[in-house]
Amino acid sequence: MKKFFEEFKTFITKGNVLDMAVGVIVGGAFGAITNSLVGNVITPLLAWLFKAPNTDALNITLRAATETEEALVLGIGTFVGAIINFLVIALVLFSVIKAFNKARELAAKKEEEAEEAAAEDPKPTAEELLGEILDELKKK
Repeated sequence: MKKFFEEFKTFITKGNVLDMAVGVIVGGAFGAITNSLVGNVITPLLAWLFKAPNTDALNITLRAATETEEALVLGIGTFVGAIINFLVIALVLFSVIKAFNKARELAAKKEEEAEEAAAEDPKPTAEELLGEILDELKKK
């Protein structure tokens, strides 16, 4: 049992797990931002576009509420808000991943160019340098 906890401690303290935890926290904060963008900016614009007081007005009432039963409502406005929220998150993630991949390609290209430059202009070996020194000494 002690070995199990030691392995767990090693696992939990690895950098990848900590990076993932930071990612989850930042993702939660980002979710709040996108929810606010959709709920406070985009859906009111949609409601204005459809000349509705809010997106709840876009919902379809299938059965009106009575004293004994609740109303049966098709939540089109809520569903549209969820779709827009998803699309905003997907667009931002796509943009971040695209930028990350572009940066990775540029770094790989620079590394490749550096390797090519090193291959084209090889450094002289110790024997070659000693040979050049010997030639210089012979000339004097």
